[in-house]
Amino acid sequence: MIANLLPDKDKLLRNFFRCSNWEEKYLYIIELGSYLPPLPLGMRTTDKLIVGCQSQVWIVMVIDTHGAVQLYGDSDAAIVKGLIAMVFIFYQGLTPAEIVTQKVRPFFKALALAQHLTPSRSQGLEAIVRAIRAQATKLLRRY
Repeated sequence: MIANLLPDKDKLLRNFFRCSNWEEKYLYIIELGSYLPPLPLGMRTTDKLIVGCQSQVWIVMVIDTHGAVQLYGDSDAAIVKGLIAMVFIFYQGLTPAEIVTQKVRPFFKALALAQHLTPSRSQGLEAIVRAIRAQATKLLRRY
């Protein structure tokens, strides 16, 4: 399970702020991405491909037996895969209703990501968040 491989939000923040500069923070983001297992080719379908990302990004959302969301994802770019991991840390284990109502922007603002990502990566991060929220909304309609 991915949730067991990634730190929780508090640990992510602590580790992130222990980095002394942005080069170390980028390396930490890439390290987080390395914890995500590769997405099986059968899950790399066009309906799971995120529109609005310059890199190829796939996000798969499933509901576990407790009603919580489990997220799986991958990218062809290491830094983007790390950003996916950061988004997953924020959303992993929440219900679809919680995902729709959670405000992720303050979390990323606390990390000061926007100032240090290229505009295309910032847009890609937004696209990932929008896609996860859209998938959660679809799940809510289904259940």
